[in-house]
Amino acid sequence: MSTPPPQSLMFTFLGDYLYDSGACVFSGSVIDVLSRLGVNEHATRSTLARMVNRGLLRRQRHGRRMYFGLTPRTVEILQDGEQRIWKTGAVNHDWDGTWTLLGFSLPESWQRQRHDLRSQLVWAGFGPLQGGLWIAPGPVTVDAIVAGLGLAAHVRVFRATADQLTDIPQLVDDAYDLDRLATGYRAFLDRWAAPAPGPFPQDPLAAHLSIVTEWLRLIRRDPRLPVAHLPDDWPAVPAQQTFHRIEADLERPARTLATALLDTVPDETA
Repeated sequence: MSTPPPQSLMFTFLGDYLYDSGACVFSGSVIDVLSRLGVNEHATRSTLARMVNRGLLRRQRHGRRMYFGLTPRTVEILQDGEQRIWKTGAVNHDWDGTWTLLGFSLPESWQRQRHDLRSQLVWAGFGPLQGGLWIAPGPVTVDAIVAGLGLAAHVRVFRATADQLTDIPQLVDDAYDLDRLATGYRAFLDRWAAPAPGPFPQDPLAAHLSIVTEWLRLIRRDPRLPVAHLPDDWPAVPAQQTFHRIEADLERPARTLATALLDTVPDETA
């Protein structure tokens, strides 16, 4: 996996040290922390400005210093990340045997709408089965996606189970790029598993931000396919074990460092 972009690292930083804190953080503190990951001051300031312009952060002046706080939109994104990392995870052992089927038929000229729908379906865990028929394991709610794109008249959604004649491992292989998913998990293991557990071996704060960012980017691309129908050596299983082991080792020393480094003030909107 490529080096995470500054905004991805920023979201991890916000989730670790600002989310649920009722505080705003000094821009200089953010610069200091991201510099530990190789992000220069200009890139950090540009990322902060872009996130403000996109409604992902808000500015709050305190004396002569500028602080940054979360917006409701960013809180939603951080909640989604928290859910994916700590509750659902990457390994689906508890699949209920059902599928969500989504069929759509759009006019040929609606190229943009088709692209937007496909992109959001992939994000929601769907894979293309055939033609305009997409499939996702378990119950998946797509109301917000369909309504947001204005496509309710062109989409049909069903809950289904596969007939015994259906080869589910083959269905999964047809609908999803398993090789791409597996390559991502193997690269994660190569980067973080012993004997050389990841970059920044002497900096628990940088290492913690790095591993959480990389892991979240991986599992956000993973539709959580039922592990019973994946190859026996599916690398998400050891990758998830590695993530939890290393994250647990890093969390406390990283938080101790962050507490000493961060200049925060109460969020006036909290």
